[in-house]
Amino acid sequence: MRILNIGSMNVDHVYAVEHFVRPGETLASSRYQVFAGGKGFNQSIALGRAGAAVRHAGMVGKDGAWLVDRLSREGVDIEFVEVTDGPTGHAIIQVAPSGENAIVLFAGANHQVTQEAIDRAAVSCSAGDYLLLQNETSAVANAIQIGKRRGLKVVLNPAPMTAAVRDYPLDAVDLFILNETEAQGLTGESSADAIRAAMRTRFPRAATVLTLGRQGAMYFDADRQLHQPAAAVQAVDTTAAGDTFIGYFLAELTQSNDPAKALALGCRAAAICVTRPGASDSIPLRKEVE
Repeated sequence: MRILNIGSMNVDHVYAVEHFVRPGETLASSRYQVFAGGKGFNQSIALGRAGAAVRHAGMVGKDGAWLVDRLSREGVDIEFVEVTDGPTGHAIIQVAPSGENAIVLFAGANHQVTQEAIDRAAVSCSAGDYLLLQNETSAVANAIQIGKRRGLKVVLNPAPMTAAVRDYPLDAVDLFILNETEAQGLTGESSADAIRAAMRTRFPRAATVLTLGRQGAMYFDADRQLHQPAAAVQAVDTTAAGDTFIGYFLAELTQSNDPAKALALGCRAAAICVTRPGASDSIPLRKEVE
């Protein structure tokens, strides 16, 4: 079973700071590093390292050719990654001593993804394959519709959450993967129980994964509710934790069709990820997780 990830590809500029920059403040950084990133890119790396058959589709500028090479070296199919004029997407990331981060994102080539490009990638899939989407590229609503029309299982991680997401054809989504901020933006609710009730009412045919940080993660659908506690670790950088979880969760789900096993694997992988600096560089290998 193949996973098609139509996802963002970014260059991450990471600054270690004493605290997040306040309005009007100039703040010295104690460390500067450059990483390959973007939610789509990170999730494809995580899927590949978890053992999934993953194909990435997206756009980079000529300055981002090294990102495409990196995906290929990780075993990700890059047939539908296109190079376009203009800059590659990039992010400016502040990392505090606690491991928390604050991110400024520039979409760049990620917002040149077209319906035609999505069509070309989707044709390569078979009914029952998975389509993974985030909210860092253009044409996400088109991708949901195309995926559903081709009989793919549509997985949406609406990150970053924007008001536009609520106008996407969300009834066509088969699996939502949300953190607490995204879930609140989608449902208007803040507690896990209220979020679950709202999602079950609005999207009765869909399953939902709710990541809860130090409290682990939940899965629920029409028939069951599962909870996986998080491992206790000393966080260094949480930048790619959610993407790592998604890649490992979805890889296991497509292989075993067991949400409980998928939750456990995703939480273990994310726990390792946050003990390391960087985005994709912090994603563990499957043998480390097991």
